[in-house]
Amino acid sequence: MAENKKIILHNQSRKPDNILKKELEIKSLCEELERELPRFMSGFFAYLRGNVLPMTRLAYLRDIRFFCNYLINETDLVSCESTREIKERDFDRIQGVDINMFLDFCRSYKVEKEKSVHIYENDQRSLSRKKSSLSVLFKHLYREGYVSRNITDSFNPIRVPKPGERQIKTLQDDEVMKMLDAVVTGDKLTDKEKEYWKKTKLRDKAILLLFLTYGLRISELQQLNLSSFNFNRGEFLIYRKRGKESIMPLNHTVRKAVEEYLESERADSDTVEPEHKDALFLSLQKRRMTERQIREMVKKYTSIGLETARSAGYSPHKLRATAATSLIGRGNSVYDVQELLDHENVTTTQLYADHQRNARRDLIKNFEWGEDMLDPDKEIREE
Repeated sequence: MAENKKIILHNQSRKPDNILKKELEIKSLCEELERELPRFMSGFFAYLRGNVLPMTRLAYLRDIRFFCNYLINETDLVSCESTREIKERDFDRIQGVDINMFLDFCRSYKVEKEKSVHIYENDQRSLSRKKSSLSVLFKHLYREGYVSRNITDSFNPIRVPKPGERQIKTLQDDEVMKMLDAVVTGDKLTDKEKEYWKKTKLRDKAILLLFLTYGLRISELQQLNLSSFNFNRGEFLIYRKRGKESIMPLNHTVRKAVEEYLESERADSDTVEPEHKDALFLSLQKRRMTERQIREMVKKYTSIGLETARSAGYSPHKLRATAATSLIGRGNSVYDVQELLDHENVTTTQLYADHQRNARRDLIKNFEWGEDMLDPDKEIREE
């Protein structure tokens, strides 16, 4: 069978093999989902391929498969036993109230397995995405004539927090220093953690500095290669969302950290499997680090900086936010930070500037001198 055959990549593009492989993995997952879904949706699948990003396409397909399984297992709207067998006439019977019932179901539901019961909870943002997936699907089916009515106007609204209402979590400068001190000295690590730290401290330091300096997304860092770096030019190449390439200048701190890791800790490429030879950051098994491994490592060190439990440590995305607020706090232009972080819209970057102003306001709120120092609740009036 095809899935048992070895895949040989003939790469004639400028992209490195690992980037193309990642894209092919996403494409393969999408194709598997399409094979599970009703045949009449083939036009919708083609629409997604041409109009949305690969990860968005994958999310839409997963949501729609979940909806189709819901129709079979939780309703009497269809009489078939597999999602593939659902017909367009079944979808034509669906009304807006049915979608609203589905979204309500998604707020909290359970899945019983042989030895356990799994409870799933979805917040407003997750529900909004599911609603969006179904809206796109039903609008397309209506345009193509598979359903006789556009029912999307009767979907209940789902309120999600506006960007300005969300709390932006970042590390303060002193917390960053505590985190970096821990990765350099091993301080506040458990005995078991120190066993791994001795073998990975240079790698971990380089990863943290890349996140903090450039605000990289975890996918961008995970896909970095040895060939991404040109030390003679003092720059490195990253592959971003929407297929974009960006060349980043190396500053002294990051350059030194990466070079120390390459010279003193990274396994010799001759001892690494061909698939992982070019990977910049390797696990102890000499394989490209996974996003999960990177996420757990970041969580560990940020928990030390925050002086909290390991489970309460921050994700790599919080280091991206830390980079943004730190750069803006040091007087850099919002537009320059937008370019560095690859925000599609400057309003996204502006949120970090607003957060920086709020942080300053909170910092001085109760920092009074003289008479006001004795009565922090005293109301200050203009004379």
